[in-house]
Amino acid sequence: MEYRQLGRSGLNVSTMTMGTMTFGGQGMFSQLGTTDVEGATRQIDLCVERGVNLVDTADMYSAGQSEEIVGQATKNHRDDLLIATKMRFPMGDGPNDGGASRQRIVRSCEDSLRRLGVEHIDLYQMHGWDGLTPLEETLEALDTLVRKGKIRYIGCSNYSAWHIMKALGVSERGEYQRFVSQQIHYTLQAREAENELVPVSIDQGLGILVWSPIAGGLLSGKFRRGQDDPETSRHLGEWSEPPVADRERLYDIIEVAAEIGDAHGVSVAQVANAWLLHKPGVTSLVIGARTEEQLADNLAAADLALSDDEMRRLDEVSAMPLLYPYWHQRNTITDRLSPADATLLG
Repeated sequence: MEYRQLGRSGLNVSTMTMGTMTFGGQGMFSQLGTTDVEGATRQIDLCVERGVNLVDTADMYSAGQSEEIVGQATKNHRDDLLIATKMRFPMGDGPNDGGASRQRIVRSCEDSLRRLGVEHIDLYQMHGWDGLTPLEETLEALDTLVRKGKIRYIGCSNYSAWHIMKALGVSERGEYQRFVSQQIHYTLQAREAENELVPVSIDQGLGILVWSPIAGGLLSGKFRRGQDDPETSRHLGEWSEPPVADRERLYDIIEVAAEIGDAHGVSVAQVANAWLLHKPGVTSLVIGARTEEQLADNLAAADLALSDDEMRRLDEVSAMPLLYPYWHQRNTITDRLSPADATLLG
């Protein structure tokens, strides 16, 4: 297992992170998995054995049950694992049960600490943007929690690039703790993050944690052109993350990944994960699984080396049209690209 520095922090994290959205199975999360404490413990043990040192959860996963299971399943590995969780989405029906206000952040942190059974959270992430709460309030609350020892580092998730830049500016002006990472959706099937989120991470020194790196199972290898979708697929129900605008393009991507996978004797999922680990700025992939077999297969991608030609083939088949102003920049300014610019335009 390789370890990479998380942004500008001094923290080193494994290139694979244990994702726990499948833990619990309450409400809509039952579509993803129903892993109980016993199953979660086996998965955590396997991850630690393979060198994983970061576990990621969120307060909203199965209405807090995922955090509770993580707390119980990691008891024997407290010295080996970093715990990350997230807050932002409603945890009740009250007027202050959602968002990123000071009141909500402090209460959510205390609730997560209790459910996890820990004295501190290693990485506390804003699960989404709150456009109504002033960033000064949000960041001051997070800064206070760091100074009190409740959390060690802070990050964001699902922000746009201008949200991130505004937050970093507020942190600098107010001398508050700075985001060290962002957790984003970024896959062979959905490369929108390359427009701004990857460049801003490289330019501003943020680590990138990738959620759902095999696109919610779309890149597992079970979806093939001319075949019926798996009956267990979440995409047959109300779950629409990630959306698929062009199914034929998806099949094209899968076919190339399958050819490369066959050449290495590995799965399509391993190829999709390995492609991400070869991309600029990516720190770690947040992988989840319904079964231990799926988890072991995903973890094996950490050891898969893709050639330059294989990366080129995957890049070409999954390429997305350049949006404005990037197509204009490609035509006019490639003589003076920064390392961040070059990730998209180089």
